[in-house]
Amino acid sequence: MLQADGSSSVTSSSPLQIFPIMSSPSPSLGSSNQWLKELKSEERGLYLIHLLLACANHVASGSLENANIALDHISQLASPNGDTMQRIASYFTQALADRVLRSWAGLYKALCSTKLSVVSEDILVRKMFFEFFPFLKVAFVVTNQAIIEAMEGEKMVHIVDLNAAEPLQWRALLQDLSARPDGPPHLRITGVHMQKEALDQMAHVLTEEAEKLDIPFQFHQVVSKLENLDVEKLRVKTGEALAISSVMQLHTLLGHDNEKNSSLTFKHSKDIANGYSPGNDTASSSPLCSTGSAKMDSFLNALWGLSPKVMVVTEQDSNHNGTTLMERLSESLHFYAALFDCLESTLPRTSLERLKVEKMLLGEEIKNIIACEGIERKERHEKLEKWFQRFDTSGFRNVPLSYYAMLQARRLLQSYSCEGYKIKEENDCVVICWQDRALFSVSSWRCRK
Repeated sequence: MLQADGSSSVTSSSPLQIFPIMSSPSPSLGSSNQWLKELKSEERGLYLIHLLLACANHVASGSLENANIALDHISQLASPNGDTMQRIASYFTQALADRVLRSWAGLYKALCSTKLSVVSEDILVRKMFFEFFPFLKVAFVVTNQAIIEAMEGEKMVHIVDLNAAEPLQWRALLQDLSARPDGPPHLRITGVHMQKEALDQMAHVLTEEAEKLDIPFQFHQVVSKLENLDVEKLRVKTGEALAISSVMQLHTLLGHDNEKNSSLTFKHSKDIANGYSPGNDTASSSPLCSTGSAKMDSFLNALWGLSPKVMVVTEQDSNHNGTTLMERLSESLHFYAALFDCLESTLPRTSLERLKVEKMLLGEEIKNIIACEGIERKERHEKLEKWFQRFDTSGFRNVPLSYYAMLQARRLLQSYSCEGYKIKEENDCVVICWQDRALFSVSSWRCRK
């Protein structure tokens, strides 16, 4: 299906179903490539998908010579500055190449030894994600409304933010609480983040806002990765009404049961290259297993022990935690094609900000899903129904989001400049979609006692 500008849309025509997964190279892979340059936009997009699936199949089966040929052909068609399919193909190609390189540990380490990770750049690109997409804005509005309703009449409120990266959410909540008819509560926010710079920025913004609104307020910083978090450091006190907010964080705990399998070793073994990890890594995505992750079970049990009045969870609504490379590539190609389509409808192709979000955030997530295994694979997104199983097993019950929360979410999307975004209600939760593709879910929970 063509877009108005003639570019191909991956999400609207489901082209992944058009081409079968190939177990051998295309007959044309060794021939003249002049015809590739003459392909129209939609034809090129479909052929890129065809090549990506073929290449992934070759990588998974250990046929590296054929994978190399496919990568060469993809590189002639893909471009980080092109249309949606060209751009996304660039990052999936990089992820597949990265997976192959990881099989030669010395070579991989040498190539990556001088890479720099700048904290300020990471914070900036995540702020761009917040600005360019409506997903976090909707999640924050719904989360705040759920907290306000749960905390009605409470005088001492403690909010734990498990991903304290965006102060605008809590600044809006401070403003809402200041308008309570019975006056604002004493509010304490505990922010958890691995980067102290992000916490310092949040503390400054919220303290300043609380002083302006004359709300008794404290901000407590916990510098920690989520998997290393000691819940005792959250300092939950008797008499406080507790709320917990988790935004796109819990899925990272699904990869911590198989640390011995943390590095991918090729040895040209079909099973290892294909992403099969023995032990609990496979259990985490099995429909027959309630949770499949001891780390996740332990963490949710610890949160349950804090007796929160409400816990609001935002997660990517897609299954990127399959046991094989082919499963993950197929699912993630759909998901990230939708996100790249969102940017295509919002920003020009020459936008430097768009390129940064695609490369530094979305591209890195794609690489993690495709190239990594074991403890290194953090982006283990799963569908809403899996989270229902997981929370139910851990002693939580779903709290239906209110009509007003749903209304606010819909109004926010209606105010957005792009018509492709949609809200749907699923099991009393909010699911945010691009066209008909579910992308993010927001659900509310409390302890079942």
